[in-house]
Amino acid sequence: MTNQTNTERQVILTGDRATGPLHLGHYVGSLKQRVSLQDEHDQTILVADMQGLTDNAHNPSKVSSSILNVVADYLAVGIDPRKTTVCLQSQLPALAELTMYYSNVVTVTRLERNPTVKSEIKSKGFERSLPAGFLTYPISQAADITAFNATLVPVGDDQLPMIEQTNEIVRKINSLAGKPVLKECKPLLSNASRLPSTDGKNKMSKSMGNTINLGATEKEISTAVRSMYTDPDHLKVEDPGKVEGNVVFTYLDAFHPDIKYVSQLKKHYQRGGLGDGTTKKILEECLQEVLKPIRERREKYLKDKAQLIDILRAGSEISREKTNDILLRVKSVFGLNLF
Repeated sequence: MTNQTNTERQVILTGDRATGPLHLGHYVGSLKQRVSLQDEHDQTILVADMQGLTDNAHNPSKVSSSILNVVADYLAVGIDPRKTTVCLQSQLPALAELTMYYSNVVTVTRLERNPTVKSEIKSKGFERSLPAGFLTYPISQAADITAFNATLVPVGDDQLPMIEQTNEIVRKINSLAGKPVLKECKPLLSNASRLPSTDGKNKMSKSMGNTINLGATEKEISTAVRSMYTDPDHLKVEDPGKVEGNVVFTYLDAFHPDIKYVSQLKKHYQRGGLGDGTTKKILEECLQEVLKPIRERREKYLKDKAQLIDILRAGSEISREKTNDILLRVKSVFGLNLF
């Protein structure tokens, strides 16, 4: 623990789209980090239900039914609402209004050039049927970040273009104002390696169904581990095997508490004599142990949905005041604070 005062605490804004339960990729990539950050930083987590609609407006129940599941996931991994503000995007009108103002200082060409957006458009096969809300996702994200005066934003390296675009918008607004109105932010990259999907083909994705959710049952964990990609050339137990690209060992690196033991397993596998069935059994036992307490806490929280709603309501009320203050500053830049 440091002796930071409240005025010195960095402001962190992070969050997740409400499009399904969170999974081990979220846990390794961001959730564990958020738990460690909440003691020494002013942290807000935004449940991004509006942004969830950018590619799910045809099926809005997917978003609405996911909101409380996401909150339960937060609590189950150790997010403490007494330390971290958890709020709901759709309950903060300032975010949508800021998005509108910012959209007037960003060109369509710039949005289409954003590498993250280009990649997502390609992966979802939108082509020219691209929803306008999805194209303007970086603007909405900039509104979220600036509305909380966030100075640190935990992201994966694939989201760095979003931070860059946010800071471009900040500089444009400040230039219009002729003075600092908004703060630029810095990315906070996780030290953890990105967790691959169970099939080894892509990153973990809720939409692709290649995840292990935080609330996965024992059977679901077992099925997922048994189907994991290993070394396709490791045909016999006595054959030497490759560790690189072997999803089982990637997960062992991420979750097994005994680093020395995993190192020994790798050497054994590489020289031959260690079967995929054995490594998968070791991994399954490890993941069962990691996820059992999270699953049990998650189930407990979901039995009291009123408590989850109260947490969201309280966090949203606090956040509404913060975001309205920034909104008034931005409106004044455009001369719209007439009364």
